[in-house]
Amino acid sequence: MLSFDIGVLLVALLIILAGSQLFTNALEHVGQRLSLSEGLVGSVFAAVGTALPETLIPIVAVFFGGPSPSIRGHIGIGAILGAPLMLVSMAMALMALFAGIKRGWHVHLRPEISGFLRDLLYFLVAFIIALLALFIPAQQPGARVLASVALVFLYIIYVTNTVRASKMLVQNGHGTHTEHPLWLKRTGIPHGLWLELTQLALGLALIIAGAKMFVYGVEQLALFTGISALVLSLLIVPVATEMPEKINSILWVRRGKDTLAFGNITGALVFQGTLLTAFGIQLSGWQPQAGILWSMGLTFAAALWVLLLSASRRLTPAWMIFSGLAYALLFVLVA
Repeated sequence: MLSFDIGVLLVALLIILAGSQLFTNALEHVGQRLSLSEGLVGSVFAAVGTALPETLIPIVAVFFGGPSPSIRGHIGIGAILGAPLMLVSMAMALMALFAGIKRGWHVHLRPEISGFLRDLLYFLVAFIIALLALFIPAQQPGARVLASVALVFLYIIYVTNTVRASKMLVQNGHGTHTEHPLWLKRTGIPHGLWLELTQLALGLALIIAGAKMFVYGVEQLALFTGISALVLSLLIVPVATEMPEKINSILWVRRGKDTLAFGNITGALVFQGTLLTAFGIQLSGWQPQAGILWSMGLTFAAALWVLLLSASRRLTPAWMIFSGLAYALLFVLVA
């Protein structure tokens, strides 16, 4: 039974990865076709695309999961909070590791700085709102709704500002240029916008199917092992669902495309810290439990660490790799 559950998780992961690869590959082509900046493609389009697994898993878990409302809620909240920590800690550390091996440990990584700082600051503001919402009593649903609305409004402002900056960034040499052909073009079908959109839809369908299968696997694993679904979702689910961001950012940073590499991670952070937490705040389990507080506190600390490195001009692989300590510490505290 245990081997079957693990097998389900691995198959679901492969489906999610395949869908995300199709999705992001098509996004690069659309971005180049429409003359969009790397910042806009990385922080909004690629970030939203690669964030689809961790976006869909809590939604699928809560509304279409198994028979236990408690397990469904814990999986949802764990996925919502575990994903940002995985991004700002392990994803950053893995990107630093591969950048250090390829480009040197003391080379300065150079994402487009205005977009990089904008992403981190929006995320930190959103996470403060989400943290404060933990202490809103369940008897005050109106206050919780207000907090969620504020987060949604914050993301709308973020996207608006990012789109406005895109044209100037393209003029300054930060336009999107793809280096890989469209995957579906290999079938011999003529390449056009419609083929790019078809590949986007196909990638999305695979991600949805993989997310549903992954939720089922986590539910069964939690029942079989007796481990808390919240703990599993905080520590295990993000390892898989954040794999697209990790892989894409590693590939981009090794090729020197720092803006796309960082934007894919920081843009996903903003997306998850606003829209996903807006959903999480409405769940009954959004309470100041120890695991939740540790997860949010370590996520906030890791984001501040990356922001400090950028402000002090120490954004190098040698310093960035310490970001991974936040995830390691959470594992020790809640596992």
